[in-house]
Amino acid sequence: MSHNVIFMGTSKFAVPILEKISESKLNISAVYTQPPKKSSRGMKVQKTPIQVKSELIGLPIRAPNSLKNNIDEYNFIKKIKPVVVIVISYGQIIPKEFLELSDKGFFNIHASILPKFRGAAPIQRAIMSQDTETGISFMKINEHLDTGPVLKIYKIKIDFNLNATELEEKLSKLAAEKIIENIDSIISGKAKLREQDHSEATYAKKINKKEGKIIWNDSAKKIIGKINGLYPSPGAYFMFSGERYKILKAEIGNGSGHPGDVLNDELEIACSNNESIKIIEIQKEGKKIQKINEFLNGSKIHKGCTLNE
Repeated sequence: MSHNVIFMGTSKFAVPILEKISESKLNISAVYTQPPKKSSRGMKVQKTPIQVKSELIGLPIRAPNSLKNNIDEYNFIKKIKPVVVIVISYGQIIPKEFLELSDKGFFNIHASILPKFRGAAPIQRAIMSQDTETGISFMKINEHLDTGPVLKIYKIKIDFNLNATELEEKLSKLAAEKIIENIDSIISGKAKLREQDHSEATYAKKINKKEGKIIWNDSAKKIIGKINGLYPSPGAYFMFSGERYKILKAEIGNGSGHPGDVLNDELEIACSNNESIKIIEIQKEGKKIQKINEFLNGSKIHKGCTLNE
């Protein structure tokens, strides 16, 4: 028997999971995603990664601006009678009345070990906090943000040099590997849910672009955590002579000095606790990303400069 399911997602993170479900015996009756948006440069309309993938594999797409007070979408889902709805980085709050339209409920894959890092930016916050472990949580959605009972948690280690894009890809791949067995357990009634310990909850608030400014009085590890956690956007940056420089990749150096001072002509920068970082990839505002050797040709930043603007 083929079961009707609905998928709701928007970002690149959700694409491998949708692909895995589409390859199974489950019937995807509809894919919900955010509407196409005009790009920041020009008038070109950009479809979401989920819409692009859905069109490629021939899945029916719905892209309402909002589900709130949307009687048309409510009736559409009610008519389908999905056994389960899978929601992954959809970008919209699911109204309470919608949550009652599925036989088994609405289930979400959240990129953290719940109840830690509920909210919008769990991957970035885990790296910026210098955590050594994260994971994915399969949870049933309720009317509050990331507070529903958990079905399964899968954990992985965070390598110190891993950036947010790389960690997102690892977690997405893990979720894709586990999605079918979890949907099967939900549909069969074998799924065992447990309530989260709400007293242990922490929140991964949305990233603010201003957070990217590097504080050279921080430790080298914390600065690299910021560089990796905010990669590629909005990015960790410093100001020099009124111009913005984004650091894409760096490693811990061996030098020491006053925080923010350039220690040598290879762009090694002093941090707190007699530590330093060595820049590997950098991007001057309005320019392309460069390896450090390429950047240093003609750069005005040299030994003896300070980056404490």
